[in-house]
Order: sequence, then C-alpha cells, then structure tokens
Amino acid sequence: MSVKVRKHKKGWIEVDIRVRLADGSEVRERKKAPCTSKTAALRWGEERQSFLVRQGVKPQKREVPTLASFEERFIRDHVEANRQKPSIVEAKKSIFKNHLVPAFGTMRLDEITTPLVQQLKGSLQDRRPKTVNNVLNALSVVLRTALKWGVIDRLPCHIEMLKSAATEMAFYDFEEHERLVAAAGEIDARIHLLVLLGCDAGLRCGEMLALEWADIDLQRRVITVSRSEWRRQVTLPKGGRSRRVPMTAALTAGLEKHVRKLNEARVLWRNDGLDMFGRPLLRKWLSRAQRLAKLADTGALHILRHTFCSHLAMQGVPVNAIKELAGHQDIKTTMRYLHLSPAAKDSAVAALDRRPATEMKFGDSLETKKAPELSARTP
Repeated sequence: MSVKVRKHKKGWIEVDIRVRLADGSEVRERKKAPCTSKTAALRWGEERQSFLVRQGVKPQKREVPTLASFEERFIRDHVEANRQKPSIVEAKKSIFKNHLVPAFGTMRLDEITTPLVQQLKGSLQDRRPKTVNNVLNALSVVLRTALKWGVIDRLPCHIEMLKSAATEMAFYDFEEHERLVAAAGEIDARIHLLVLLGCDAGLRCGEMLALEWADIDLQRRVITVSRSEWRRQVTLPKGGRSRRVPMTAALTAGLEKHVRKLNEARVLWRNDGLDMFGRPLLRKWLSRAQRLAKLADTGALHILRHTFCSHLAMQGVPVNAIKELAGHQDIKTTMRYLHLSPAAKDSAVAALDRRPATEMKFGDSLETKKAPELSARTP
C-alpha cells in the first residue's frame, strides 16, 4: 500500500493511492486533492487509503445505452471499421430503421428479452424466412458486439433463427441456355456479352458492371474478377478476394469481336453516353433476351450465375473447382448447385425402362430356398 503526492502538469496536486484489499485484489486511485498544499494532500490521501481498506470499493453501476443510441457506434465502429461492403452497410442501416429501432429503440440493450424477440418474429409473419433471419442475425450481432465491448455484462436473450427449407436454385437447362444466348446475340452485342459473362463465366451483376478490358487476357483466355460495383462504389468482389476464371470459346469469341468498343474502359457500356448505368439497365437487357427466347420474363440476373454453376455440376466438375470458379466462401453454398435438370432426371428414370430383361426361373428359386433344409437333414 502506498500514497504518493505529486504536482500535476496543469497545476493542481494529484494523489496516487494504492491499496490491497482483504480479498487480495488491488485498487489504485489517482485523484485531484481537495487542498492546495502537499502536506494536506498527503494527509487526505492517507485518510482515503484507510477508508478503502475498511469499506472496499463499491462497483460503479454501468449505464447501458438504448438500442437506438447504440446504433451509430455499432455502424461506425463495427460495420464500417471492419470495411464491410457498402451494400452490407446499407442493409444494416435499413434493418435498424425498419425493424430493430421500431421494436426496441427506446429499450436498453440489456432489456431486450427472449419473449420480446419472439414478439418481433411474430410481427414479421408476412415476411420470407430469409428476411426474418436477416433481422434476427443483425440483432444477434449487435448484442454480441455490445458484450465484447463491455457495454453489457451478458447476453440478455436467446435468438433462434427460423428453419427454412432449402430452395432449389433456378437455372436454364442446356437447350434454354442455347436459346437465350442466340436471342441475346440477335438483339445487341452488349446483351450478348451480358448473357455470356453470366452463363459462361459466372460473374455476379456487380462484377459485370465493374469488369474492365484490362481484366481480360484474350491470349490466355482468362478473366480476372478483381472488383465489383454497387451504387457507383467500387469494392472487392463478394468474399473479399479476386479470382481467375478461364473463358469458354463462345465468350472468347464474343469479347474478341467487340473488344474495346467505343474506346470504353469497361466491357459493358451504353450507346447514349448517359452516366446512369447499373443493375436496372442490365435487368432490362436480360428481359429483352428472355422474351425473344420465349423464356419467363423475370430480368433476374442471378439466374445466369446459377446456370454457370449448375452446368458445371451437371458435367461432373468437382465441387471444389466449382467453389473456386464461382468465388464462394462456403462450400455449403456450392453444394446447392449439385442437382440435375428436370430433363436429366427424366432421362435417369427412363434408363430403368432399358434394363436388360432376365428370365425368371421360379423352379430354380424354389430349389435355392429348399437347399439349406436338405443339407441340414443330410447325415
């Protein structure tokens, strides 16, 4: 135990007190002395030391913030500080605004109990399970982050995700793929490249938007996917790493035919020269090709990537190779593509009709069954 007195750089006297309590723990206090002389400050420090030995230190009650007041710190010091993608930052802010703050905004973080979480789940009955789980996961991350930062002492609730059946990924079979590629080629060179980049290289929408001619090696027939664009913001691809994808002959030919069209740096461009170029326009392009190919007009760009992964799986490509080519972080994502098209399933079952016919010999079968009995009676 010790009491030291020193003059602080700001002019007042500081008292440094060290005490070992009865439970073996050590307490240190550095306080501004309520007096102006060192002698008086030392006497005050010794009295304070005796008080700490007798009474100990009362734990200070932590002030727990409300969820609404914690939002800004969470977004700034967790989501943005960890350099999560702009789309994820926007999604987190949207979940706070539309779901978490309306439900728990005025409550302290340690007041969010399991029954209240269940009430939130009940209020989202009309939403898809994936949407509900996104909300629940965001709340879980907020609470676990608050616990890690020492804002709360324990997790106040148990959050259980909804169970949802795995949905089969929609994709184009081989014949539908040929029709779509042909239709896109008839309409426009850019739409043709859009379909090929999705179906033959597996690029995501943002990766197509950010793809530049510098990323394409026509001699080696390889695309380097090193960036993605979301609302004019260019970031790394999903998963945070680049990947190299070999090009098919069709994609190579399409790129060679239209290389550096209009001297544009990016592979996809628009003829009118307007600045607005993004997902809505690409969806319109795909819709045109779908209508001409007599396919469902959805404009859903991700079906092109689903087609790429599904065709690789149907051709017997190893799952790890598909994972690397598609840029998946988790192999469970890749496993969702290991299916067969409806036509392939029909062909598989039809193979049963081609089984070689065998002549059933009932007598032989009967003898086989009786054989053990005869041998057992034989002396």
